[in-house]
Formats: sequence, structure tokens, C-alpha cells
Amino acid sequence: MNPIHIAIVGVGKIVRDQHLPAIAGNADYRLIAAASRHGIVDGIDNFKSIEAMLEAVPAIDAVSLCMPPQFRYQAARVALEAGKHVFLEKPPGATLSEVADLESLASANGLSLFASWHSRYAPAVEAARRFLASTRINAVQVIWKEDVRHWHPNQDWIWQAGGLGVFDPGINALSIVTHILPNPLFITEATLEFPENRDAPIAAAIRFSDAHALPVTADFDWRQTGHQSWDIIAETDAGRMVLSEGGAKLSIDGKLVHDEPEREYPALYARFAEIIKTKQSDVDLAPLRHVADAFMLGRRKFVDAFID
Repeated sequence: MNPIHIAIVGVGKIVRDQHLPAIAGNADYRLIAAASRHGIVDGIDNFKSIEAMLEAVPAIDAVSLCMPPQFRYQAARVALEAGKHVFLEKPPGATLSEVADLESLASANGLSLFASWHSRYAPAVEAARRFLASTRINAVQVIWKEDVRHWHPNQDWIWQAGGLGVFDPGINALSIVTHILPNPLFITEATLEFPENRDAPIAAAIRFSDAHALPVTADFDWRQTGHQSWDIIAETDAGRMVLSEGGAKLSIDGKLVHDEPEREYPALYARFAEIIKTKQSDVDLAPLRHVADAFMLGRRKFVDAFID
């Protein structure tokens, strides 16, 4: 099969750190163009808009959309209407309705749409899923705390309405939890902490359950300094499971049972190539739906202003 001619839209830190190396390391792809208001990729044609890029480079087969979620819908619609397969960086859109519309458009045009949840491809996630499927789960605790100044310095869009705030990393945890637990969850209550000068939360405490009354809690916080916490802890009949470092390591009763190098984005691009070849889409909205439910049910608490 000829390589998939792919283009990148939105050239920022995540593209340089993750997308470009993953594409370069996969023989299924050939990167032929990029579009961005502020960045360029050396060695290929660069444009200021996706419209100009698609008009000038008709050979493009697929596009990866890596701009902030508030601007992703229109770019995705332009790409799908031009007959291109679409990779959506997480979260896949600013609203559930946007992504549902894109999914319908992709299906109507025989194109592949990929809502990529990179944390699901962390090395120990599948091992955790298998372990939980083999035992009774009694309780789950999610602790996802990091330093926003380290990971998102001076990124105003993330604090604006639609930017998700602490749910930008928190949705990574939700993408893992919804994948490894055997039954669907629903939110029962939430408290969202909003800096008095921002439109998106800096912290969230959430309670979930499932049809069998499984207690699940999640604690998201963007004010953590020093050690960064990305842990999912499950108390089970077979022992205490800790999925740590964002899904990189798995321990059972304190014994490390799974630890492999991180290959999240290479795995994402392998999956995207697979669904393009088989003419399918992969659009799971469960993580984004939980974020929407948290905003619907959440009690708002205003805290000190955040100054970057």
C-alpha cells in the first residue's frame, strides 16, 4: 500500500514533541504539509490556514488537527468535506455536539475519524484492564495532580470557556478509567474550583458510581508543585492495584508487575493507519461526556485568582 500522505494543522509543542517523531517513525505515513498561524515544520510546504493548504496540496490523504479544541470543529469539517481522513488531538472538540456532527459527516463520506485518547495507549493500561477484568473491584480512586505552570505556561486558551482548565489533563485520567473498568460510570456529584479571574476550573473533586454502586472518586488539581501525581488506585479482591505515572507502571500489592517504555503517540498513529486501511472510525466520547456531566452537576467554588 502507498504511504498515507498526511498533514499537520497547528504546529506547537505537542506536535514537535510527539506527533512529528511518531509520524517520522511510521512507514505508513509521509508528512507532506503543515498549516499553522505561528509555527512551521522544516522540509515541507507550510501554510497559514488549512483551507490554503488543502487547496494547494490536493495529494493530502489525512490531516492531524492539533490546535486548541475551541477551533477544531471548523477545521475538521473543512478537511472532511475535502475528502480527508481526520485525526483529532484530545479532547476531540469543544462540545459533544460538534464531535457527533463530525462523526456523522465522516460516515456519510466514507472517511475515518479518530478521536485520539493518548493516555489509553500508555504501556501498562491494557495490563490494568486485564487485571480488573479478572477480579472483583471494591473501590477506585483517581489522583491526577500537576503543575499547570510547568505543562501549560502562558497558554491563555486553556483558561477560556471551552479550554477545559484542569480537565485538560483530567480527561486523560477519564480516558483510562472509562477504558479499564468493566462497566460504564456516571457522575453523582462534583465540586469545581474556579480562579476568580478565569473561566475554567483549576481543580475538581468528583464522585462516580456504576450500575452496581461501585464507589469511584477523582481528585484533579493544577496547583501541585514538586512531584506530579498521575495515579489510578483500585482496591480489589486480588489486591491493591496502582496504575501510576499516567499509565506507565502497574503494581499489585506494592509489587511492580508492568513497566515498559512510553510509546503513546506511535501507538496512536498505528491505530489511525489501521482504521484508514479498514475504512472505519474510532470515536469514543465517554471521557468528554464525563467532563460535560461534571460541568452540569458540579457545584462551583471560587478560589484565589490565578496569575501565570
